[in-house]
Amino acid sequence: MIFPLQFVRSNVSFLRFQPAGGTMSDGAERREARRFTMTLPLRVLPFEAKGSELQTQTRDVSYRGLYFLADANFELNSEIDFVLTLPQQVTQPGGVDIRCRGRIVRVDSNLNGQRGVAAKIERYEFLPVAASAA
Repeated sequence: MIFPLQFVRSNVSFLRFQPAGGTMSDGAERREARRFTMTLPLRVLPFEAKGSELQTQTRDVSYRGLYFLADANFELNSEIDFVLTLPQQVTQPGGVDIRCRGRIVRVDSNLNGQRGVAAKIERYEFLPVAASAA
């Protein structure tokens, strides 16, 4: 059973939060988890030894996915391997890398010629920073 929320004070008001690009035309939220604006170092690894490693940074992150800008082409629904680095300020005493396998769920064109890439995280593992540098 669902009970409506009731307020004792009548002067209570709320601002509606609308994340940029996070809703569909019918107003429904597409994201599965709350995203946080975070600029973290990101290394996009070549998948199956194709291409070269791409160094960039995140624009926002959640436990289910991330969004980043890149000067490279990405195909919708393709697999992606990447390493996120959590800084020492968050993970004291040292930094931690998170190696992830994901899937590209959106590719946007950007005003400065870069592409915005949204990826869903399908699995991950934590690595000490020294171990992932190899």
